Amino acid sequence: MEHVEAEKLSKHTVTEVWNVREFCQQHQLGEKEEIRLRRLFGRFATASELQHNAKRPPRWRY
Repeated sequence: MEHVEAEKLSKHTVTEVWNVREFCQQHQLGEKEEIRLRRLFGRFATASELQHNAKRPPRWRY
C-alpha cells in the first residue's frame, strides 16, 4: 500500500466508473437486477462491466 497525494493524480480518467444504483435507475433496471450487480461488483463498477453484465428484459415489437 502506498500513500498518494491527490494533487499529483491526473484529473483525466480513461475509464468511466459508475455507482451501480445510479446506473440501474438511469437504465430502468429493477431492484433484483441492482442487487445482482451489487453482489457481482460492489457499489462501483466501470461502465463497460455494467453494460455487458446487465440483464434487460426484451422489448418486443408487435
